[in-house]
Amino acid sequence: MLRPHSLRSHYALLTVLLVCLLSLLLGTLISRDSSQRIRAEIGRDLAETSYTMVDRLDRDMQSRAGMLQVIGSLSALRHPQGAPEVRRLLDELQGKFPTIAWIGFTDAQGLVLASSNGILEGTSIAKRPVFLEGSQGLFIGDVHEAALLAKLLPNPSGEAMKFVDISLPVHDDSGRLVGVLAAHLSWSWADEVGEAILKPIEDSRQVEFLVISRDRTILLGPRKLVGQRLHLPMMQNLAARQSEWAVQQWPDGKRYLTGLTASQGYLDYPGLGWMVVARQALQLADAPVRAMHLTILGLGVVLAVLFAVCGWLLASYVTRPLRTIARAADRLANGEITVIPEIGSPREIARLSHSIRHLVESLTHQHAELDALENRAHHDPLTGLPNRAALARYLPRAQQRNQGTEDGLAVLYLDLDGFKPVNDRYGHAAGDQVLREAAARMRGCLRGGDLVVRLGGDEFLMILQVAAADAASQARQIAERTLQALAMPIHWENRHLQVGCSIGGALWPRDDADLEQVVALADQALYTAKQSGRGRVVLHGDAPEGGE
Repeated sequence: MLRPHSLRSHYALLTVLLVCLLSLLLGTLISRDSSQRIRAEIGRDLAETSYTMVDRLDRDMQSRAGMLQVIGSLSALRHPQGAPEVRRLLDELQGKFPTIAWIGFTDAQGLVLASSNGILEGTSIAKRPVFLEGSQGLFIGDVHEAALLAKLLPNPSGEAMKFVDISLPVHDDSGRLVGVLAAHLSWSWADEVGEAILKPIEDSRQVEFLVISRDRTILLGPRKLVGQRLHLPMMQNLAARQSEWAVQQWPDGKRYLTGLTASQGYLDYPGLGWMVVARQALQLADAPVRAMHLTILGLGVVLAVLFAVCGWLLASYVTRPLRTIARAADRLANGEITVIPEIGSPREIARLSHSIRHLVESLTHQHAELDALENRAHHDPLTGLPNRAALARYLPRAQQRNQGTEDGLAVLYLDLDGFKPVNDRYGHAAGDQVLREAAARMRGCLRGGDLVVRLGGDEFLMILQVAAADAASQARQIAERTLQALAMPIHWENRHLQVGCSIGGALWPRDDADLEQVVALADQALYTAKQSGRGRVVLHGDAPEGGE
């Protein structure tokens, strides 16, 4: 039996308490730091994914509105020769775009003259918003149910059908209102977009996504939540196109990591005030940290038992060395940079000191692995280039670093020309090789202090350190060098793959004092470059080719 005040019993208990305390302290510190980092990474991913969904919805809606504007400018509508010809045109349009549930053409008084499949022909819609608003200009209405139209259209699912209205006036050459071209888009296209973009993330990471209207009604998301109103604190005063993440308590009483992006439209489409919300249960996000904490504690308990046995057997030899070890452990617990001393003799004490050193090294290694995971989260796995998350951290630092100096920054927005045909013809392996080689060539065109980022797909962004007095010339020189490098053939499996590049650029602070706005201006310049024939460089402020 243990004597009440024996040295062995005291030493064994002291060893157990010391190792357990060390394990608990280090485990708690590492877990707390890891929890904050993991939450931040997941939160940024949720916000970025919600931005991707908002952007896709806005672009799709703008493209559909643009398509109707093109149809409305056709001579068949501006100078209608008869309902059959217009109906044939509308039927053909609906056949090519299944998301158009119904499209019709009215006269100036709102009477439907022709429509897809003849539905509602001869019916007046003069008092409906789709006609009243559309006769005044381009009208895009929010998601709604259409009871009359739903009865006339096929509905295999049996669920309530929802539509988005688009309408616009049609005028003849003299400017007189001829009629209104109106279309009901099936809301099912939003489901298809969500299925394509979000389904893999929902399945692998158990993340839920919701599309919310301007009045906070849930339009798309888990079936039990659709139609309900959602009010979260982070929704207040959220700027358009701004993405945020936070830990939020939802109406069900649970806390979720929540990413949110508000829409502001795309090009000439002003947007409908939608928001996309991505959420993951906080308990699920913290699961890896809890598992790691338990592992650290379990390892500490095992080592504590081992050390207690050794101390019980060798108490007469270990008093002085253990006091040294305890002091080192206390310094480590207080946050000082130190190491557990290596004791050479006796052998049991040497083993004890080695085991404690191994514990500290193991915990430090786990911390280093977490840092490595964070680093991988900021780099594109295919090309090795920094990604959007890294760019979001880099931009404010770069702007602050160059503030008040004579240097500036040039932003070059790059998009590969001809990448999709290569990818479609030779497969993803060839496409991946093209992206890797393109990334390597872009890096080769940069100088010290410059940065190239892969934004996604075949889009890249260069941030260049330039002298303010010669910024445009330096930016154009590097852009031209990049065009030449990317124009060279890429070798893949005895084939020569050919792609090109279009580049849009903008300068900070010349073009705008906000560096993020300069990135947007570079994107606009890229659009101009591609519209002007691709394979060229356009800087913000350049006169368009062929202009007066």
